[in-house]
Amino acid sequence: MKITGYRCLRTFHDWGRPVGDVNGFTDPGISAVPIVVLETDEGIEGIGMGSHQDIDRIFPAIEGEDPRAVSALYDRMLARVFKAGHSGATFGGIGTLDAAMWDLKAKIAGESLWRLLGARDRYVSGYASGLDIALDDDQLATWYRAMGERGFTSAKLKGGRDLDSDIRRLEIVADALSGTGVTPAVMLDANESWNLKQAVRYVTAIERQRDLTWIEEPLRRWDAAGHARLGASIRAAVATGENLTGLEQFTPLFDRGAVDIVQVGCVWGVTHSLRVAYAAHSRDLPFSPVGLTANPAVAHVAAAVPNHLSSEVQDLGSPFGISIDQEFIDGGVVLGDSPGNGIAIDEDAIVASQRAGKWNVPAGPHVRSHRAGLRLVAEAGTVDR
Repeated sequence: MKITGYRCLRTFHDWGRPVGDVNGFTDPGISAVPIVVLETDEGIEGIGMGSHQDIDRIFPAIEGEDPRAVSALYDRMLARVFKAGHSGATFGGIGTLDAAMWDLKAKIAGESLWRLLGARDRYVSGYASGLDIALDDDQLATWYRAMGERGFTSAKLKGGRDLDSDIRRLEIVADALSGTGVTPAVMLDANESWNLKQAVRYVTAIERQRDLTWIEEPLRRWDAAGHARLGASIRAAVATGENLTGLEQFTPLFDRGAVDIVQVGCVWGVTHSLRVAYAAHSRDLPFSPVGLTANPAVAHVAAAVPNHLSSEVQDLGSPFGISIDQEFIDGGVVLGDSPGNGIAIDEDAIVASQRAGKWNVPAGPHVRSHRAGLRLVAEAGTVDR
């Protein structure tokens, strides 16, 4: 079998609510979902979700190759962009092609991806994460109450700007999940909006009033020294890594003892997720993928690695024209038996649909606030506009 070509599609995800973080949000909550379909000379096709970035430049590394050699082909893709570098957005294109090849590999074997990767149990534990910075208190309670009814006992709040508001909203989230019969675990995601001392003061103030399971992305993603100092100053675990684009970028965090919860961003492929998970496992650290909504293939990785802690579940729906063989029950994801990664697409419907949405809007969460880390006092409001 040989890879012969690819098709790029773009659909949308309607979140049914505004979504974002301290850096900004999109309202209405409709975001674009890029899809890549890998074609083969035997008619079997592989589907990857994530990014179209630099696909045309990367594809020659795998063209004419047998997709079953996906781990080696992943390294060929990295080598293809050696001079310019694979970091940043280019890594998203590599990850999407990688996910599509793993889908092909599992389909050729006639197995679900989780089974091919060696998992024994199809259940993947998760935590609720509403991308909820723009929700008012009532909307916040309603959304997390619905997730609690699905059995979720832990949740992550977006925050980092207003301490009093975050403390109040953490309590709302915990109360909404309290019907599960256990004391909920709550986390806070600051999306790289603080400097070190701001983070120490902010988290310490929260911890005077309630337990915080982890603080996520408190500092810039590359600040290994700062994360290490922060971790030594607070009780909460430090979670980071979702925006690192390459296994080598985790090395400073590991060497400094700067990370307690090792995260990967979901659009960065299956091979990368596996390698980061095992690197973390070698250091007795838990592994926690983010954003399964954007790339459900990573849930199959979570089922297969020995140190998976919990995966971020941001929504119970699927993007338009996409069906995924999985269920959200018992506070997690139950993966199905369909061969491959469980993603099926209605290409005709996707092509015919003219509806579009963008996460990358001028005031959206992809843009770092220009005064992040440079404020003396908390400011009113939830985001910069």
